[in-house]
Amino acid sequence: QVQLVESGGGLVQPGGSLRLSCAASGFTFNSYALKWYRQAPGKERELVATISSPGGNTIYANSVKGRFTIFRDNAKNTLSLQMNSLKPEDTAVYYCNAQRVVGLKEYNYWGQGTQVTVSS
Repeated sequence: QVQLVESGGGLVQPGGSLRLSCAASGFTFNSYALKWYRQAPGKERELVATISSPGGNTIYANSVKGRFTIFRDNAKNTLSLQMNSLKPEDTAVYYCNAQRVVGLKEYNYWGQGTQVTVSS
């Protein structure tokens, strides 16, 4: 059974830091590209950061570039997102995603989300 379980969300003041984690099981973790998305109230889901399979290449949304760092530990089947210099506009539910394309078939798995609130 595939599972992606996020943790680490919470309430933080502007300028603060949080580290999100996503524990994965039930699939070949190191064969999947991994992503963090977020969705703020009333807005569409936004791609925040991507890390390639098995790792080494990263892509960030312009809104988080220089503040967020995505990384993965293939030995522990864990994806993380280090978020620094947080802003109120970073408030959202954050989701981890694992994606792989094999031939014509796409595999896409999602976590349940973790709330991040940036407020004074």
